[in-house]
Amino acid sequence: MTSEPSQAPDESPVPDARGTDLIRDFVSRLPPKPGVYRMYDAKGDVIYVGKARSLKNRVSNYTRAWGHTARIATMISLTANMEFVTTSTEAEALLLEANLIKKLKPRFNVILRDDKSFPYILIARDHAVAQLVKHRGARNRKGSYFGPFASAGAVNRAINTLQKAFLLRTCTDSVYANRTRPCLLYQIKRCAAPCVNYVEPQAYEALAAEAEAFLNGKSQVVKAELAKQMEEAAENLDFERAASFRDRIQAMSFVTQTQGINPQGVEEADVFGLAQEGGQTCIQVFFFRSFQNWGNRAYYPKADRSHDAPEIMAAFLAQFYDDKPIPDLVLLSNDIEERELLEEALSTHAGRKIEVAVPQRGEKKGLVEHAVTNAREALGRRMAETSSQTKLLEGVQRIFGLPEQPRRIEVYDNSHIQGTNPVGGMIVAGPDGFIKSQYRKFNIRTEEIGNDDFAMMREVLTRRFSRLLKEQSEVRGDEQNKDVQAWPDLVLIDGGQGQLSAAKAVLDELGLSDLPVAGIAKGPDRDAGREHFYVSGRASFMLEARDPVLYYIQRLRDEAHRFAIGSHRARRSRAIGVNPLDEVPGIGPLRKKALLQAFGSAKAVSRASVTDLAAVEGVSHALAQAIYDHFHESAE
Repeated sequence: MTSEPSQAPDESPVPDARGTDLIRDFVSRLPPKPGVYRMYDAKGDVIYVGKARSLKNRVSNYTRAWGHTARIATMISLTANMEFVTTSTEAEALLLEANLIKKLKPRFNVILRDDKSFPYILIARDHAVAQLVKHRGARNRKGSYFGPFASAGAVNRAINTLQKAFLLRTCTDSVYANRTRPCLLYQIKRCAAPCVNYVEPQAYEALAAEAEAFLNGKSQVVKAELAKQMEEAAENLDFERAASFRDRIQAMSFVTQTQGINPQGVEEADVFGLAQEGGQTCIQVFFFRSFQNWGNRAYYPKADRSHDAPEIMAAFLAQFYDDKPIPDLVLLSNDIEERELLEEALSTHAGRKIEVAVPQRGEKKGLVEHAVTNAREALGRRMAETSSQTKLLEGVQRIFGLPEQPRRIEVYDNSHIQGTNPVGGMIVAGPDGFIKSQYRKFNIRTEEIGNDDFAMMREVLTRRFSRLLKEQSEVRGDEQNKDVQAWPDLVLIDGGQGQLSAAKAVLDELGLSDLPVAGIAKGPDRDAGREHFYVSGRASFMLEARDPVLYYIQRLRDEAHRFAIGSHRARRSRAIGVNPLDEVPGIGPLRKKALLQAFGSAKAVSRASVTDLAAVEGVSHALAQAIYDHFHESAE
């Protein structure tokens, strides 16, 4: 992505000007150059980002008093300020526009809701023995990357079968270095056990090369070579070796068979199919690499009903490839108005020629139609799920007396063992289900809190809402970003009247008394279905045992419980590996090892005298005094 160019000069608006008057004032000073413009409302929030070949001509269209859609007319009327950025080319403006839309999420733009990165298969070469692993994030490890895959599940299935076919190690370098005998993967014929030299380095390198060739689309060549070796082994009466080749060929065949569509004439392409119904849009993306189908993923961009399919597709593509690798060929189900411009922008971004096409016949047309069919089916399923979810949220609104249907529900729970390693967890749910990107964990910092669940809840809620009050720039209930708002419409606490009272005390202290909060207490014998609900100003109540809303609230509570326990277990596991000697300045791995060998444990070291400590090899009298002071000062 290009860096943001310099701002256009003289952008001070006319005082108190709004809408067309304000825009007309800006137009008079705009240059006829390519660039990006931003519209702001009276609160200072960005409501629209657009690009233009000529800023002056494009923005002047907003000064007309007629010919606008309801969406555009509303946007113009809300505009209280504008900012402009000039660029060298229109393609550069398109890239900058996509970047700003993803970052700012303006109310009137088409917004790609995408919080997940794509996984890759990596054959790592930063070790003498190649490693087969799943990879996300920056590609800074030495090796060959293959992807993207649509999901972690697709990568895991592929790695599972690739292990059977090529017997490559998946263990970490530290595990590999400390092996003295082969692990279970060797026993079940998924690794050649290079760690204990059960395979020659040259032979293992050949396996890695075969795996790379297979992932590069040369599956038939690799299978033919293995078939030849299988026949030779059979002719030499080495039936065990022949059976091994047979199993590897079967594993490779399984990879290609389970991938469904495997085009013969498309080596590398992303295929986009769009479906619209009831004001909602689904775009299904299929990833084809090395003549193989590497999975698909459905996206549901946020767009106004007035946006047509080509407009949504164009905005989606620019944002989609803002931070993702671009294949040589992009196939679309809907033609877009500025396809040549998008080609130019993507080519500039990728540093090579990119083709964007709408196929009309042949195999490519079939791939696009398949993507559209999947998009239509995914949209149908989502609309059905949304309908049932809407009914559940309406039930939540009715039960807890909320002014409107909740769009964000936060559920809190704590997890600890007798007060040790306490962790608070927050999960978030909305109209589309659980919003896992919004989950938060809170490591309880107050050491003297002990086994006090009420105090833990007070700390968690204080930290959560104090931070929200301090950092959140948007106003509560802001309509700008409806998909993920910051403020909850309902806070649920796993607990009874005591936890509810603790939560209310925190919210009252922070000036958030109007924030709806409720407690969920487990029934007698902790039986599901006999929960009591506590709301301030009301007597506790129960729901019918078979009420769908009760099942929904139970799911929320159980998800919060699962997340809190998982966070607690992770913290406890980390704590197990912590050694008190790590906190003493001047003690590295060698001195720590010497001290532990001399005294047997860190606890014994903490009780040792200065003289005994100084007697250990590598520990000076000054360091011995420092160790002694560390433990005894800490104990005071």
